[in-house]
Amino acid sequence: MELETLLYELHGHVATVTLNRPERLNCFNQQMCEDFSRVWQHIRMDDEVRAVVVRAAGERAFCTGVDTNDTLEMVSRPNLWSREDPGSYLSPKANQVWKPVICAVQGMAAGGAFYLLNESDIIICSDDATFFDPHVSYGLAAVLEPVGLAARIPLGEVLRIALMGLNERVSANRALQVGLVSEVTAREELWSRADEIAHQIAANEPLAVQGTVKAIWDSLDVGRTDAIRNGVHYTQLGNGVETVKVNRSGAEKPRWRLR
Repeated sequence: MELETLLYELHGHVATVTLNRPERLNCFNQQMCEDFSRVWQHIRMDDEVRAVVVRAAGERAFCTGVDTNDTLEMVSRPNLWSREDPGSYLSPKANQVWKPVICAVQGMAAGGAFYLLNESDIIICSDDATFFDPHVSYGLAAVLEPVGLAARIPLGEVLRIALMGLNERVSANRALQVGLVSEVTAREELWSRADEIAHQIAANEPLAVQGTVKAIWDSLDVGRTDAIRNGVHYTQLGNGVETVKVNRSGAEKPRWRLR
């Protein structure tokens, strides 16, 4: 792949995608949207990839949303009905990626950064991370990002983030309290910890992992009863009722950590 705004690496079944516009605080432009679309399609089709880490270059920001100095072609087409949400390019689940995505956040994560956060499976952050949505401070309705966020954290927290705009930022500790992130690390440990989590997940049976991810995300669009009924099909497709897929006899006892 030829990428201008992202870096892509594959090591031991873990793909690492690095936002690489630190001079612009990793905000996304048309090129980054197209690069992400290309990367997600590659990850979806490459069976060597079993887990993904998304991270960002630079010290100040993970991503600060859309690049206001650029034009997003997909949202400014003359034909209104041909316009697209940037999330259709940026978001992993919108691109049918069911391989687990671990997002590692440092510095600022603002506005359109939630396109990536909202559809990640695990989010961890460094202790200097802050989260906010500036839309209303610029006279813009905050809609798509907070709507996606409402599936992850309590409604009151979503509304506060959306309505406070630039007047308030969510700290790493608060993000942990409300469930936006599941772990806070020192800045120098962030990338290695994300990589460790990804490799541990990638060591599991890939079809079982991807079936788990897809079943859980699909359940968000239906009621509890339908989610359970639909989930039965995933167990029949992915588990192999007649055979045991993983034989752990004689295997080294896994080492676990208390979280």
